[in-house]
Amino acid sequence: MLLERLKSLLPKKKTKEELDAHYDSVELEKGDFLAMVIAALITFLPILIIILVVFFGIAWLVFGQL
Repeated sequence: MLLERLKSLLPKKKTKEELDAHYDSVELEKGDFLAMVIAALITFLPILIIILVVFFGIAWLVFGQL
């Protein structure tokens, strides 16, 4: 049947031990850590800036110019 064939193509559930073994076998190259840090900054910094702008904007509206 088509449904059984599609189910066989789905990824299998892995146990915690299998996942731990997989992640332990992954080796990072020389510049991977720096690339991950830059990617995290590119992802989170704009969101943090928007949150801070909204926070200080509301504070400015509530307390007025100091």
